[in-house]
Order: sequence, then structure tokens, then C-alpha cells
Amino acid sequence: MSSQISDGPTRAAVRDRLDRVTDPELDCSIVELEYVDGIEITGHRVAVDLTLPTAWCSPAFAWMMAVDARDEVESLPTVEESRLTLHDHMHETEITRGVNERLSFGETFPDADGDVAAVRAELDEKARVARQYDAVEALLDAGLDAEAIVDLSLRDLEMDDSTNTVAVYVDDCSFAVTVPNDPIERYLHKARETALVSEPDDPLFRTPEGDPIEAESFVLVHRRGRLTQVNMSSQGGICDGLREARERRLEEVADD
Repeated sequence: MSSQISDGPTRAAVRDRLDRVTDPELDCSIVELEYVDGIEITGHRVAVDLTLPTAWCSPAFAWMMAVDARDEVESLPTVEESRLTLHDHMHETEITRGVNERLSFGETFPDADGDVAAVRAELDEKARVARQYDAVEALLDAGLDAEAIVDLSLRDLEMDDSTNTVAVYVDDCSFAVTVPNDPIERYLHKARETALVSEPDDPLFRTPEGDPIEAESFVLVHRRGRLTQVNMSSQGGICDGLREARERRLEEVADD
């Protein structure tokens, strides 16, 4: 056994895994959103404290973030077990217990209307559409037109990790443009999660309904992506305001 494994996880490694967890409604990292209040490491065990912007955040959304955080932390080879504690939420007791006891959402909330998997799938699709907008914007900025973009497939991309760029080949590889890899990689990650892009010849971009995009429909589809992104950004702004208001109240209580 290597010393790294015997020594247990580092705080940086745990934080990196938590950074991969997103608020499913906002498609933004829970670390960036400052939902992670604390990380405690004892040997090979990790305890994580989470606080969401409001006490009435959807229990399904809170559940997904807590489960994803648990699973990401436990994906580290140096972690034997993790424990998640949700704070200041109307269902904090049920969610904390359910996640740590490895129960399903249905077992934790037997009276819930619908399965959390359906909610997750819907939000994943919304995130895919918003990320597609960013990826397409990068291609438009590089000079590609609608016809070239809708004809792209996975095999037309060549990632260069050394320069953090992507070469995008068009017109049967007659020429290529180079774009930053972040918007492309973020989009591909979600497109693969939603099973829309997996094979080399799969169309790179799709309509919100999952169909290939016709060139004449490109502007409308891209506009729908922009509207989705704006909606998610607006929700994020509301959450930021609610979190700041709560923090001010807590500071006022502490000062009294």
C-alpha cells in the first residue's frame, strides 16, 4: 500500500471532488456557490457540512446535491466512508439520515410525488441546452457559420490538453479553427451524461428535444439555449441574494 493511500485523503482532493458537484437547478459547482461549510478528515473518513441558500430549497434538489457529494468524495481511493450533514433546511433531518444510511429518495420521502430520477433527467437536459449555447458561442466567435456548426460530429474535434484548446475540423477536414476547450468539454460532459453524444459520427449539437439541428432552425435553437441560460442565471442571482440576506441575519444575531 502506498503512503498516499495509507495517509488518507487531503483537503484539496476532497474539495476538488466536491467542485464537480453542481446545483442541479443552476448547473454551477456547490464549491463555487459556497454551499460547502466544512470538511473534516479523520483518517480515511470524511465529513462534509452543506448549507443551501434557503431552508425551503426543493428536497429533490437538496437530495441530489447531498448524494452526489457523498459519491464524489467516496470515489477517492483514499476515502473509506463519507458523512454528509445538511444544515438549515426544512428537511435536513430526513435528507441527512437518508443519504448517510444509503436509503433511496423514495424510502426517505415515501409520500413524495414522483421519482427524483425524473427530476434529475429534466434538469440535466436543461443544463445541456445551456452548455450547448456556450459551446456554440465559442464556435461562432471563431468564425464558423450555422451550416458548419450543425454539420459537426464528435470525430471533428481534437482536444489539445497542453494548450487547453480544441481544434474543430470543418468541410471534410479542409480547414480547422481553434477554440478554448472549457465550453466544449463542459458541453460534452453533459451531452454524454444525457446519452446524446457518444459515437464518433453522432451530431455534436441537438435541439432541446434531442433531435439533429437543421441549418434553417439554427438561430431559433440557439436562441432557446440563450433563454435557458438566462433563466438559470436569474435563478442563481436570486439564490445569491437569499444567501446574502441569511448571512446578514446571522451576523446581526451574533452581534446582539
